[in-house]
Amino acid sequence: MRRDRYDNTLSTSSDEARDHYIAALDLLLAGDAGIADRFQKAVDADPDFVLAHVGLARGLQFEGDMPAAKDAMAAARSAKGARTDREASHLNAMDLLVQGKSAEAYAAIRTHVADHPRDALVAQTCSSVFGLIGFSGKPGREAEILAYTSALLPHYGEDWWCLSQYAFALCENGNQDLASDYIDRSLALNPRNANGAHVRSHIFYETGDTELGISYLTDWLAPYDRAGYLHGHLSWHAALWSLEQGDDETMWQRYDADIQPGVTQSLPINVLTDGASLLYRAELAGLPVPKERWLQISAYAKQFFPKSSIGFIDIHAALAHAMAGDGDALMAFIDAPNPVTGDLVVPVADAYRALAVQNWAEGACLLVSAMGDHARLGGSRAQRDLLEFSLLGALLKLGQDAEAKRLLALRRPALQGTHALHGLTQH
Repeated sequence: MRRDRYDNTLSTSSDEARDHYIAALDLLLAGDAGIADRFQKAVDADPDFVLAHVGLARGLQFEGDMPAAKDAMAAARSAKGARTDREASHLNAMDLLVQGKSAEAYAAIRTHVADHPRDALVAQTCSSVFGLIGFSGKPGREAEILAYTSALLPHYGEDWWCLSQYAFALCENGNQDLASDYIDRSLALNPRNANGAHVRSHIFYETGDTELGISYLTDWLAPYDRAGYLHGHLSWHAALWSLEQGDDETMWQRYDADIQPGVTQSLPINVLTDGASLLYRAELAGLPVPKERWLQISAYAKQFFPKSSIGFIDIHAALAHAMAGDGDALMAFIDAPNPVTGDLVVPVADAYRALAVQNWAEGACLLVSAMGDHARLGGSRAQRDLLEFSLLGALLKLGQDAEAKRLLALRRPALQGTHALHGLTQH
């Protein structure tokens, strides 16, 4: 019986299909380019290999091609090859995910992973801030991801992927020392693991090690394929550090070459959220941002995310529309918010509407109302600093410098002393 790298049985008679499947799964777990192409090779080698079709569907998801992903999943369902109970459960869970049935997929995936914890392609769907737990909109999602990855850890041993995911969960829960130990173990096993480099970047950010972070990430990004699904987002991290260092020229170079719509090959969610976030962080740092840049990111949001969906996406779309002056597009998120995180999306969207017209007092008041549990919106702590810094920026505009300094020291002490906020550099 053929097996994958995690010792799961694979119902294929082809060694070539097995080898392509194993290589494709590693590409997916590492965030490398060519995931769908490699799964396609597994399909070509054995058209009846059910899990190869499922992997292809997941790879196409990472490339943002949902129609093709659904076609690949339909091919998985109709494939004539044998399937074990694990493979049938794997197919069912991933089918629900590709169909967009998130609640049903989450339940099926948690059941499947409890029975088959080393089925990494299924397990990874819940393992990070951009997974099903991360975007659940529920309170305590950071603690749940930590519990989830902690439960996986004994089943994987010294595996670079699982170590990186556990490290990320530790980082998001504030345990930077232990997170650093685990990510170093992951990167020692696979230094070109983009997910590992991503987690290492987050730890540098959380500990305020800006110079170490930008040096590490600049070197790491140089050989990374632009088609890798984390290329644009890692470039956002590097650009944000350049902004914090006061290196505006490098920040704009990163944005123009690797982040802005029409240039980056990232998933639409990253194109919108990284782009809108960086533009507003630039404004908060005191840089002029041409209206054309906001119009571009607003148009992108209308194309890919015309209505409320996930809270993390919604707040960035609202920001883009507010700064572009597109009131109609903005009101779509205020008038018809998603039912899970709408209670947070609406005040944040209203806040950006107010800040865009320099109503600093109303914007600050609305942002304060969303500060209690903005983790429910999704994304990482670093990404949600957009909200923290938006509030600080409004306070500075109101002349409440002392209050802004106290809040920064209380909520994000590691970021004191940077150029992230115009008028709040501390020495």
